[in-house]
Amino acid sequence: MALYGELGTGKTTLVRGLARGLDIPPQLVGSPSFVLVREYKGRFPLAHADLFRLESEEDVQRLGLSEYFDGRTVVAVEWADKGASALPPDRLAVHLGHHSPSTRTVTLTATGPQSRRLLRELRNTQRLQRLGKRPKKPQATR
Repeated sequence: MALYGELGTGKTTLVRGLARGLDIPPQLVGSPSFVLVREYKGRFPLAHADLFRLESEEDVQRLGLSEYFDGRTVVAVEWADKGASALPPDRLAVHLGHHSPSTRTVTLTATGPQSRRLLRELRNTQRLQRLGKRPKKPQATR
């Protein structure tokens, strides 16, 4: 998942919600700005990267993000625009923006077949929740 947005738009907060869905205590999730990548163990492993402090594509390449794109690890990359060439071509792009001091806009964009399938599942889950039905927890797919 590639996360885009200005400071304070909620990128790390969104990753906390993702962690909760993976049975990772959300209070463990912090901004990896100085560590660059934090790893968490849950139903699926979560790698949380922050590219804000990196200055070049070479810095991003040295980070070794590609090692996390193994099909088993959920990867969330903040400031993804700084390392687009290091990200897989099929990914879910999440654009966050300030709507007001207390609300945000979120735009989800799928860039390939797997991310389109994920986006469809997210939309179906949202529809079920609006109808008051409980969605099933997603199963691992390869």
